[in-house]
Amino acid sequence: MKIREIKTKSIITKSNLPDADLVINPYIGCEYACKYCYADFMRRFSGHGSEDWGSFIDVKINAPDTINPKKIKKDSLILVGSVTDPYQPLEKKYQLTKRCLEILLESQPRIEILTKSALILRDISLLQRFKNLRVGISIGILDERLSKQLEPRAALPRKRLNVLKKLHDSGISTYLFISPIFPEISDIKNLIKLSKEYVEEIYFENLNIRQNNKERILEFIDSNRPELRNLYESLLKNNFYWNRLEIDLKQQCKQEGIKCKFYFHHSKK
Repeated sequence: MKIREIKTKSIITKSNLPDADLVINPYIGCEYACKYCYADFMRRFSGHGSEDWGSFIDVKINAPDTINPKKIKKDSLILVGSVTDPYQPLEKKYQLTKRCLEILLESQPRIEILTKSALILRDISLLQRFKNLRVGISIGILDERLSKQLEPRAALPRKRLNVLKKLHDSGISTYLFISPIFPEISDIKNLIKLSKEYVEEIYFENLNIRQNNKERILEFIDSNRPELRNLYESLLKNNFYWNRLEIDLKQQCKQEGIKCKFYFHHSKK
């Protein structure tokens, strides 16, 4: 792992996402090295174009110092972790996410944190001090063997479900982010049943196949479920599968009495 300490002009940037006004990403790169990750486009913007995703981390060492809480509006929604996991293992050493959140306590904006990491449990007492904060835990595949292939350094799915429970039991608002959904592989119905007592809402996101991750994804399919190769190639051409799945999942969530939201329509790049 190549670790580089860098400085940033501002850790809070405007968001291009539909449900966030601002984003905070204390790190460039991610130790989890998820094979499906869309965020590896960050390589070409950060001088890591020839390096493998998951082999480098840039640590924005001055990130907390760039935050002026007086300039943060209370009605702003800040997503922490849009293109990196803010609680990846290096956070244990650098504590950049924690320190940024401590500074934001003064202005009390709306905070949303997205992670795969159990390290977030370290900061429960800090998270409880925010008046409007939610934590999303991301799980795409429940099968442990397949998860190890796709997310080689991330916490196992069952451990992440336990993190959801502990956050919920601590009075913190939570949601499950079932992302990315691998057609005919992700055990979506079981994930809903296992998590529904510990979340206020479930988000769904389709597998976003792009040129930067297409080869890795198809290699995974060929190694584990070769009979699905044609289906996965068809996902590049149309939204038929996702449209049908969205209808089915809305019905299931209604039956389970759980709120849901869908992110199934990415722009093609």
